[in-house]
Amino acid sequence: MTKMTLASYPHMLGFEQLERLLERTAKTGNEGYPPFNIEQTSDFSYRITLAVAGFGDDDLTITVEDRQLVIRGRLDEDIEGRVFLHRGIAGRQFQRSFVLADGVDVGEAIMENGLLHIDLTRSKPETVVQTINIKKG
Repeated sequence: MTKMTLASYPHMLGFEQLERLLERTAKTGNEGYPPFNIEQTSDFSYRITLAVAGFGDDDLTITVEDRQLVIRGRLDEDIEGRVFLHRGIAGRQFQRSFVLADGVDVGEAIMENGLLHIDLTRSKPETVVQTINIKKG
């Protein structure tokens, strides 16, 4: 069976970058930790919420790298001398990535009750009409 790509459609010009973006997204390695929600807060804004119980502000980094929002968490736990009878609270390091479309900007990040909220805004697209003159050859 032949793999269908965007290049297979002759009317889809210039979408090679989108195809590479989809492939990159599939390889981000997000294994499900930490759990997250994505909600649309208005017609042009979104909020990503990650459950990061046990992580403090200093344990988290948020970066935008090549149109990819990357949230990393790493706990510097001092567990020497502590004896756990049961350890069910995940404190492992993580990296969670989200690919951002052009025009989507990262706003503020808020930590509240063990939840990290990251606000995103999308600029309203402008309608562009362009008339192309035909030259005689």
